[in-house]
Amino acid sequence: MGLLVFAAISWFNRAPAPTEFRSHVDARDAAIHAECGDVQTPSADPQRDHLEAGAPYDYPEHPATSGPHDPDPLPGDPRVFDDVSTYRETQAVHSLEHGSVILYYRPSADPEGLPAAVVDALKAVAENGPATYLIPYAQLPSDIALAYTAWNKLLTCPAGITADEAVTVANGFIESFACTSNAPEGKTGAGC
Repeated sequence: MGLLVFAAISWFNRAPAPTEFRSHVDARDAAIHAECGDVQTPSADPQRDHLEAGAPYDYPEHPATSGPHDPDPLPGDPRVFDDVSTYRETQAVHSLEHGSVILYYRPSADPEGLPAAVVDALKAVAENGPATYLIPYAQLPSDIALAYTAWNKLLTCPAGITADEAVTVANGFIESFACTSNAPEGKTGAGC
């Protein structure tokens, strides 16, 4: 009897299955119009090892969507980071493992950076979205100004994306991957 009750509780408390991004027609169309790439799955076997607290790690891909990470995820507040020195990427990867979505952008001061109007529009998305963060990230490849990340999922866009397109894509990406079973611990992210 106890096993049956445990199974029933586990069934009802499971993370919902992720909705495929491509089923979000408005988000998909906005991504195509903005000349974003397709949603990619960077690693065939994402690692989940914990590092020592505060230990650095050199991720082979930028931004990282999985891999060894800090034992502590990002804090629940703030959701919008203005300075790269206030967080560690190893914490961000841990947050992705917990079902968070992180919107990384090339800072507006960079000649290939995301326009300030787009960054401002995404701030509201990060502050109001479930388990969502907005973080500047200067290490994006040169043709990328915006990267939407979830655990082992990546969608990249160029600097020409408009604020409306960026928000529409963000909302579809968040609905598809935030707090879902896409991540190994998908309902434990701050805000899930």
